[in-house]
Amino acid sequence: MKMRKKSDLPSKICRTCARPYVWRKKWAKTWDTVQYCSQKCRMTRQTVAVVTEDDATQ
Repeated sequence: MKMRKKSDLPSKICRTCARPYVWRKKWAKTWDTVQYCSQKCRMTRQTVAVVTEDDATQ
């Protein structure tokens, strides 16, 4: 197996923190659906969405 440089891997921008992140082997099967760079960003995004929805109803 040939080694690849990190700069050659595909990258995306995190929807929460707007930082770029690169492909990881554990995301090989689900790369198309990955939207966040970490669990922290995923949880923060969900918390922010819930708070704004609650504020809109009041």
